[in-house]
Amino acid sequence: MSIVIVGSIAMDTIKTPFAKKDHILGGAAVYSSISASFFAKPYVVGVIGEDFPDEHIRLLHSKGVNTAGVKKEKGKTFHWEGEYEYDMNSRRTIVTELNVFGNFDPVIPEQYKKMPYLFLANIQPDLQLKVLNSMENLKFSLCDTMNYWIEHDKDRLVEVFKKVDAVVLNDSEVREFTGATNLATAAKKIKKLGPKYVIIKRGEHGASIMGDDMYFVLGTYPVENVVDPTGAGDSFAGAFIGYIARTGNTKESTLKKALAYANVVASFSVEDFGIDRLNKLTKKEIEGRINEIKQMINF
Repeated sequence: MSIVIVGSIAMDTIKTPFAKKDHILGGAAVYSSISASFFAKPYVVGVIGEDFPDEHIRLLHSKGVNTAGVKKEKGKTFHWEGEYEYDMNSRRTIVTELNVFGNFDPVIPEQYKKMPYLFLANIQPDLQLKVLNSMENLKFSLCDTMNYWIEHDKDRLVEVFKKVDAVVLNDSEVREFTGATNLATAAKKIKKLGPKYVIIKRGEHGASIMGDDMYFVLGTYPVENVVDPTGAGDSFAGAFIGYIARTGNTKESTLKKALAYANVVASFSVEDFGIDRLNKLTKKEIEGRINEIKQMINF
């Protein structure tokens, strides 16, 4: 099945206590589309600058990612630079250069509009609404956001939540959005706004999903060598909607499995810088780790 993914395409500079990588391929649309490609066909909408290497486009094509919706504009590609501390949970942004992404105005190609699955990565809520209104045949839509939009554009973000089938947020974003400290209570508050499902990412502590008649919590795979957490949340979201698209349904059993696959793909993502681990990842490795998780939670 086909998934439309709308979000940032970036050149990241990442520093950890162990190494530094300059201007490597990143961005929410990149991480999520590569992760989704293990299960379905991603179609990306984004913007790049004149400095964006052709080799990166070729890499996306090699993963089966369609880039007809990626526009090249005059100027430089979005650049983010961040530094992680030893526990890898603390991150400091050093530089954010929006460049061409600052004027990003997503235009959905005609061939994308009838596609049934949509992931709206972290972009301005008004742009998310524009994309939602452009789609003609959605079966399932998922959106992400960040604390900046919660703080500065919450009313429009609420309008987005009303229109999508599911929202995916991390635990701190959920608490900030609702003012509730308990995650189950917070998820209920968001669900009352309209989405059928609320997915909460909890980093190394796993993830949860809440629907009308379900509340499912799953721990993450215990990664021993965390190299770079950048893009883990986007990898999670891409794998989640990718699995939904592959199955073509949102039965409770499907959603639970989608959460497991999302956790597993994200666990691989953090094992190397940028997309390097995802680039080498195989479906066999994914299934192997899924089986390990099954053994861990069976009692």
